[in-house]
Amino acid sequence: MIHLKTDEEIQIMKDGGARLQKIFQEVESKLKPGMTTKKVDEIAQSIILKLGGIPSFKRVSGYHDTICISINDQVVHTPPSSRIILDGDIVTVDIGMFYKGFNTDKANTYYIGLTSNGRISQFLDTGRFALKKGIEKAISGNYIGDISLEIEHVIEGAGYHVIHELTGHGVGKILHEDPAIPGFLKGERKGTPQIKAGMTLAIEVIYAESTHEITAEDSQDWSLVTADGSYSACFEHTIAVLPQSTLILA
Repeated sequence: MIHLKTDEEIQIMKDGGARLQKIFQEVESKLKPGMTTKKVDEIAQSIILKLGGIPSFKRVSGYHDTICISINDQVVHTPPSSRIILDGDIVTVDIGMFYKGFNTDKANTYYIGLTSNGRISQFLDTGRFALKKGIEKAISGNYIGDISLEIEHVIEGAGYHVIHELTGHGVGKILHEDPAIPGFLKGERKGTPQIKAGMTLAIEVIYAESTHEITAEDSQDWSLVTADGSYSACFEHTIAVLPQSTLILA
C-alpha cells in the first residue's frame, strides 16, 4: 500500500530532511584518509541526536549502527568498522534520520583522493546526473517506470551497470514503504504505479562499473559487494511529489 502524505506531514519531513542535509555537510567536511568508518558513524550519530532526531537504521531489526558506509566494491548496507579509509577510495555514506515520526533517507558517494582521478570522476558524475534526471520524472501523473527508465538510460548509456537487485523505495513513517523504485524498467511503464501528489520517495541510483551482479561479502552479515570486484556507487535523495512540482527533502 502506498501512503500519501498530507501537507502537514510533508512539512515535518521537510524539516527532518533539512536536518539530514546539515548532517551530510558536516560528515563531508570531516571525511579524509586515515579515519575509520566507525569514526564517521560516531560523527553522524552525534549530529543526529544534537538536531533532535533518531538514527533510522538503528530502528531496523538486527542493524546496530547509525550509517551504512561502503568502500570501493562494497555496494550497500556495509556496517561501520575499524576499516581505515585510504587515499584513492570511493566511499558511499548512507544515512537515515527519524524525526517527529517520519524518516528521511539520503546517500552520497565521495572520492577520497589527494589527486584527481578522471575515471572515478566520470563514474561518479554519471550517478549524480542519473539521480537528477530520475527526479525530474517524479511528477504527478507520470509512472514509477518513468523514473526507472531515465536512470537506466543514463547509467547504461554511459557503459555502467544498474544493480538490478536493489531499489529505491517509498519513505515516511516507515523507512522502507511502497512503492519499490528500480533503477531499470522491467515490463511496461504503465504497468508500474502511477505517481501521485503526496508520495514521498527515496530515489536511489545504485550501480557499478562493470557488472549488475552482487554477492554477500565474506564474513559480513549485511554488506553486499559487486560480483567482479568493480567499483560501485549510490546516490539517493528523499523527495516529495506536490500537485505542481517536486520537492527535494534530503
